[in-house]
Amino acid sequence: MRVVACDVLVIGGGCAALRAAIAAKEAEPGLRVALVTKGRLGVSGVTANAHSDRMAFHAVLDHTAPGGDNAWVYHADDIYRIGGRVSDRTLADVLARGGKEAFDYLDGLGVPFVRKNGLADQFVTDGSEFARACYTGPRTALDIEEALLRKFRTLAIDVFEFTAVHKLLVGKGAITGALALDTREKAVDEAVAAFAVPAVILATGGAGLIYGHHVFPAGMTGDGYSMAYAAGAGLVNMEFIQIGIASTRTRFNCSGSMMRAIPRLVNDKGEEILGKYFAGLGNQAAAASFNTLFRKGATWPVSYEHDTHIIDVAVYRERMGGRKVYLDYSRNPAGFSFDLLDPDARARYLSEVRASVGEEERRASPLFRLMEINPASVAWFRARSIDLAKGDLIEVAECAQHFQGGVKIDEQARTTVAGLWAAGEAAGGQHGANRPGGNALLDCQVFGRIAGVNAARAAASARAGDHALLTGEIKRFYIYLAGFASGEMSASNLRRALRRVMEQRASVIRTGDGLASGLARIRELKGLRASVDGRGLSFLLETKGMLLVAEMVLTAALMRDESRGPHLRFHHEEDNVPIARDDDRWCKYIVIRRDASGMSSDVRDPKGAAALA
Repeated sequence: MRVVACDVLVIGGGCAALRAAIAAKEAEPGLRVALVTKGRLGVSGVTANAHSDRMAFHAVLDHTAPGGDNAWVYHADDIYRIGGRVSDRTLADVLARGGKEAFDYLDGLGVPFVRKNGLADQFVTDGSEFARACYTGPRTALDIEEALLRKFRTLAIDVFEFTAVHKLLVGKGAITGALALDTREKAVDEAVAAFAVPAVILATGGAGLIYGHHVFPAGMTGDGYSMAYAAGAGLVNMEFIQIGIASTRTRFNCSGSMMRAIPRLVNDKGEEILGKYFAGLGNQAAAASFNTLFRKGATWPVSYEHDTHIIDVAVYRERMGGRKVYLDYSRNPAGFSFDLLDPDARARYLSEVRASVGEEERRASPLFRLMEINPASVAWFRARSIDLAKGDLIEVAECAQHFQGGVKIDEQARTTVAGLWAAGEAAGGQHGANRPGGNALLDCQVFGRIAGVNAARAAASARAGDHALLTGEIKRFYIYLAGFASGEMSASNLRRALRRVMEQRASVIRTGDGLASGLARIRELKGLRASVDGRGLSFLLETKGMLLVAEMVLTAALMRDESRGPHLRFHHEEDNVPIARDDDRWCKYIVIRRDASGMSSDVRDPKGAAALA
């Protein structure tokens, strides 16, 4: 067993973790900063494995419209408004104001942002009025991570790879350490690692693996959420999970031009699936379906506020009926004509043409349209053995993509537990129900830096850890692990059962009865004695944490008896029209926390709330 003493411990391996570790070391060079990651740094985690049509980094720069020193205010307003007024406005301000500094830092590290006339090129995303999205292309996230890694490796920061932290230690109301397992070691004595540390930063990402369909890489099991909850921290907005249409094989988010090319959406019988959802519009049905599909490119995650959610409902219903769904670029949808697109849609399409194929071919098939507005995506899929030019189809599903909520933070990225900070997808309160495209990467940089600086400053004046407490916790951890030698259900079967519940009850279509039965089933699964199987102890502990996260999601979703953002609430499973958004009652967020009786939940007004009392 290893016992490591350090000053700041960063848990995670993506962009938020790297930025936090760098900021902590730069703020207090004399401190020992350590980073713990489940996999191999630079290879594992969401940032290193994210792919979409055109990834964005949202920021207000000197040349960003509408211009002026206070242009960031428009961005902050968008964050709060698009978020459905259920985010913390003070955090929206911090995020928007920090955009330029974050961009300049990354630009200085050599991130190859696309430029026009010497200035960073920017485009409009997801409901924003002004163009703020900077980009390098489909690999924007990876370009940012690679630049941060280069900087990170110039600093004396300790790295512990293949190490999964499973418990935060709290003494006298403050963080004193953490307990982890080396996932490569089979012997418990060799696997256990303990960290004596007064300052911990959670940058563990989301919990996409609680769903059967998701775009998250391995390891994204929501450890930060479950550990923070167990330590006594409050979490918010856990019902808001961005879900969108993505490739099941490559986990490529099929947004933007992938939809604006107007492909066919077909099932495994070759049937086009959208027609029945627009049939009530008579002669206008075809035009409505094509224009809705076009708009889907700019409203990729399912959202109540955009009528394009009918496409998500169609895909989800088809899959729940046991059928596979595909994007087919080989020929036009039945009845398609380029002239049926609204004038503004045609104008936007033409503005995105990169290499014109000519009017005749543009009208001939979605493949030609995709080739002229985003040839890189065609090449990207071909490199992964999906050749659209040869007629290959892209199998798609409604996939969990981003957790909007998380561990509640204040303007200094502090949680409600002393000595604990959070950043990136692990944190909550900065985003609402929806999120402007590109804000996730921005969030990692802005609050990653803030968390690192503040954790380092606090650690510089912190007292030495309580080694007696640490020793006692280590002994209890060994006893806890020994209890999994046998049980009622293996960890693998438990995880599969959990995913079935979440896929059926807490995905695109949510009903009161479905959420209630899902919550009851999750609590039943939580009550079973889990047994370790061939996947090991860390896998089992992850699974137990996933059950806790699922309970949080279902608890919050059941309470919110309206639709807002990706939370589509229906009266009945067969309904296609969700319950309306209710601003009079629900411009609030739901707080989940642990008390003496177990999981508690209550509703708070988020306006200006910097922390949870």
